Amino acid sequence: MYKQKVAEKDLEELYEAMLSLDNTEEFHSFFEDLCTVDELKSLAQRWQVAQMLFEKNKYNDIMKETGASSTTISRVKKCLDYGEGYMRALNKKDKNNIDNKDE
Repeated sequence: MYKQKVAEKDLEELYEAMLSLDNTEEFHSFFEDLCTVDELKSLAQRWQVAQMLFEKNKYNDIMKETGASSTTISRVKKCLDYGEGYMRALNKKDKNNIDNKDE
């Protein structure tokens, strides 16, 4: 999808840089340097939309809660339905939440 806009080598180097970070504090610093405030807000909004769709919330409720447009919600929904990334992260997050409740 994005390979046409960004060179694959550049993306791989970015992913490797992210994987080299050890904790959320390092992620915070990295993303604050990498992204503008608006870009971070957009990423966070998409993640919130993905979580709400995963929880089977309705579009109108998601729009009210997040301020996301129906277009953004539809794009995230398409990625949830046909992609792998959101679902992998959501399932891991869900599993971690369940595991943490058991402790």
